[in-house]
Amino acid sequence: MKTLTVPLLETLDACHLSAAADILKHHARHETIDALNWPATFPGKPLAAFDIARGAAELYLRYSLHGPSLRALSAHDGEHVHTDSCVEFFMRRNGEMNYLNFEFNCIGTCYAERHRTRTDSTPLTPGEYRRIRRHTSLPPTPFAEKKGIHAWQLTLAIPFDLMNLDPDALPEKIFGNFCICADETQHPHYLTWNPVDLPRPDYHCPEFFGEIHFQPA
Repeated sequence: MKTLTVPLLETLDACHLSAAADILKHHARHETIDALNWPATFPGKPLAAFDIARGAAELYLRYSLHGPSLRALSAHDGEHVHTDSCVEFFMRRNGEMNYLNFEFNCIGTCYAERHRTRTDSTPLTPGEYRRIRRHTSLPPTPFAEKKGIHAWQLTLAIPFDLMNLDPDALPEKIFGNFCICADETQHPHYLTWNPVDLPRPDYHCPEFFGEIHFQPA
């Protein structure tokens, strides 16, 4: 099981998310998303990484990807985005199997749910979606698949209370995974931060989440 520690970067809370992206690039915890769990059927392996840190009330993530094909057809929060060029964050609290998934396509459209089981879930409300701050290196308008090699970044600030965490009393650790996919592109791929030992691609598997520790204030 992989582990990481989320550093506290107080300067993140005082700047625009576009400036936060630069802070994350140089000062956050850097991790790669490179577990190729299904090489026989999905051998594609674009370069993928994320930078992670926290402020007082939000978890900050900066994803960076470089690889073939780029697609963003989903334009509205609540629409499925895994068919586009997509990054994902899954998390659960220690001692629980309930979990949340936050999925974003490359232009920042979000699909997120609170799960009791794989099929029993509740989506975020429109107001909750609006609280997730996003900054993308791409124009925020939908587009059909573009061939060739592309590089892009997506920076996120997710309020802790949307993850059912008290920002004033964060736990020592939670469990989670960081993933990428692009189901309906010419080059579908499925990579994770923490390996997933299942016969086919499935990210909704809390038993394969890694450990995420929080640096205390």
